Amino acid sequence: MSDPSPQEVHRRRVMYIPGYDPVPPRKYRERYRREAAAQAAVSGYEIALGPKRTDGRFGWHVQAVMEGQTVETDVEVMYWSDIVRASMKQGILATYGQLVRTAWAYIGSGALFRLMRLRKGPVIAALYPVVFLLVQLLLALGVGLATALAVEWLGVRVLGIPLSFFGLVLGLVMVWAVLDLFRRQDGRFLAYYLMHDYAFSARYGGAYPPAQEARMAEFADRIERALRGDVDEVLIVGHSSGAYIAVSILADLIRAGRVPDRGPRLALLSLGQVIPMVSFLPKAHRLRADLAFLSTRVEITWVDVTAPGDGCAFALCDPVAVTGVAPAEKRWPLVISAAFTQTLSPARWKALRWRLFELHFQYLNAFDRPRDYDYFRITAGPRSLHSRFAGRAPSRSRIERAVNRFTSVAA
Repeated sequence: MSDPSPQEVHRRRVMYIPGYDPVPPRKYRERYRREAAAQAAVSGYEIALGPKRTDGRFGWHVQAVMEGQTVETDVEVMYWSDIVRASMKQGILATYGQLVRTAWAYIGSGALFRLMRLRKGPVIAALYPVVFLLVQLLLALGVGLATALAVEWLGVRVLGIPLSFFGLVLGLVMVWAVLDLFRRQDGRFLAYYLMHDYAFSARYGGAYPPAQEARMAEFADRIERALRGDVDEVLIVGHSSGAYIAVSILADLIRAGRVPDRGPRLALLSLGQVIPMVSFLPKAHRLRADLAFLSTRVEITWVDVTAPGDGCAFALCDPVAVTGVAPAEKRWPLVISAAFTQTLSPARWKALRWRLFELHFQYLNAFDRPRDYDYFRITAGPRSLHSRFAGRAPSRSRIERAVNRFTSVAA
């Protein structure tokens, strides 16, 4: 075990904001329990989970002994999977309508081509549902046409009567049947899921949907109450699209003077962020303003962690700088790499290399060759995020060039 270090954090609140994910919050508790045990076995510390002790809807309590110190942490999941599930209740025709509108939102605005200048991986991930849904449609149309022609041939050659109408009807039935089969098997292909994900962000051109704004206001209230509690640090963790939600919530809290001057340390840990997918859209005025504002604030510590091995994230892209809204006094975020190829053993990396969605969640998992990024030390250890990364240089391979066409911050 490491030598004992000064203990800044005795009690911590962690507010975890998931990305666009329909799974129930208990799945995050189960992941934390499983991966914390695995990391403790590698790193030589003690960590245990128990029932939640706060009044939040979903969460758990963590007791850890790390670096010679005991720390109590309460983790709360900021629940919005009900909004996600509601947005996914689209039929086949509605989903293809989403495809057209979402493709136009990114291609028509030019955002897609600018995003490709940052990282091709997440852009390919965004194009995948479009291409795969179109392939499904072509296959379905092919089956339908073959069915119609077969019925017509059977009628003329065998029965001696034309069956064009019946062939057309049966062909259309087969088209629908094939499309429905693909939809029912989407747990394997994830084309519908990803289409709903990108459509959710693009529907309002980068502006937040009303239901999401309302839920974010509830999250802000929860965070403010945590900041007025008897804890040493309030750590907001935003994963994937949860990262830009966290940015806007914290910007709102600070602007409104709802962060106590003498309260606990406030920190933001953004993981596997996809912020440019939204901030590059024409109507993302609010998000761009929030990015610019939060990047200058002394009230927080903001560390952004991604990895080039994560094909679903804008790895090492400074979300403020690439969006083109970095002010002269910018201080955040500190952009660092989780360096999957170095922090995972060759065997583990080989096993995960093509499991793209599991890699996107690796930030929340154990590493068998951990370096300075350890999710469990950050969320349950005795040092604050500020102290843990004080003096840490940003990744030398980070991307800071502004490539966004839309930089307005006024609605």
